[in-house]
Amino acid sequence: MAIYHLRATMISRSAGRSATAAAAYRSASHIEDHRTGLSFDYRARGGVDHVEILAPAQAPEWAQDRAALWNAVEAAETRKNSQVAREIRVALPAELDHGQRALLVRDFCQRQFVDRGMVADIALHAPGREGDDRNHHAHILLTTREIAAEGFTTKNRDWNAVKVLEGWREAWARDSNAALERAGIEDRVDHRTLVAQRDAALELASAARARGDEGA
Repeated sequence: MAIYHLRATMISRSAGRSATAAAAYRSASHIEDHRTGLSFDYRARGGVDHVEILAPAQAPEWAQDRAALWNAVEAAETRKNSQVAREIRVALPAELDHGQRALLVRDFCQRQFVDRGMVADIALHAPGREGDDRNHHAHILLTTREIAAEGFTTKNRDWNAVKVLEGWREAWARDSNAALERAGIEDRVDHRTLVAQRDAALELASAARARGDEGA
């Protein structure tokens, strides 16, 4: 059955992390960090099925270059504890084929992130050699600043709101279910907690009982 998972975390210097290292690892690429002089080379890493960058229409051309993009992100941050990127990890329906999974993630990122002004660096990962062979998933690295033709501008704190995250969680369930329906697959996912799903089921059962619908 299709599995729901969406987790959002921050890439922060206070935790000893960098946007350049995160991007290189998730995309299985090589990035030289201009700020620290460190080199991150993960080109020998396997399991990365697909990578692409989506950027707003006004973004400069270099936003499509992974190394240039994340070095610009690092250069825009001056504090030692800066949050340099946001990462969204989602479980991809194993019932879909590769093209369908890529389209699902691309459309979701365009509507939820890029149309809001973020740059989205997408990496689709295959299941590991050990473990669940249905574990197709995607890592989405997002910029925290707005981007204009001249480069990054102000940090948008609105993107940190809980209601925005909840909106992303609901949208991922909705988009995943639409993709499953288009593929002729009956399975569906639900972004709500198990407690919330149980409470909703009990309410439906109570209403059915009240109207004498024992089947429901």
